[in-house]
Amino acid sequence: MTDATPSNLDNDAAKGTAETLQPVLADLIDLSLQLKQAHWNVVGPQFRSVHLELDEVVETTRDALDAVAERIAALGTVAPGGARFVAEHSGLDAYPAELVNAEDCVGLVVDRLDAVTGRMRSAIETLGETDPVSEDLVIGLAGELEQAAWMFRAQLRR
Repeated sequence: MTDATPSNLDNDAAKGTAETLQPVLADLIDLSLQLKQAHWNVVGPQFRSVHLELDEVVETTRDALDAVAERIAALGTVAPGGARFVAEHSGLDAYPAELVNAEDCVGLVVDRLDAVTGRMRSAIETLGETDPVSEDLVIGLAGELEQAAWMFRAQLRR
């Protein structure tokens, strides 16, 4: 008979790893929604380029959240993704519910990408002690989001 945990981790390590990944999942879901909100409500001279770039990062973020959710499921735990879970566990500030000029939008997006990758880095430290497979997954995803932040940051006149 096989173990109830569908991974090579013992039950405690699998549970701890999933608990570390769940806030990462909440942040990624929230980020994907906020990026779409930014996409729909960006205005100004750089509208088109920012609008299109946001869609690219939304796709990256959705791929990332799917990978994290599937890793949680592979650990034998439910991957929560409902609105209440995200509202309770995301570390992101709310995105403004208004039209936002492109330069301000870029700054808000950079702030959110930095917040998510910062929390991912904290998770990476914990995952290094419990599950190197999950650690590697989050390292790769954080790298993709940090690259997106760099590309947005390059547009700011700071």
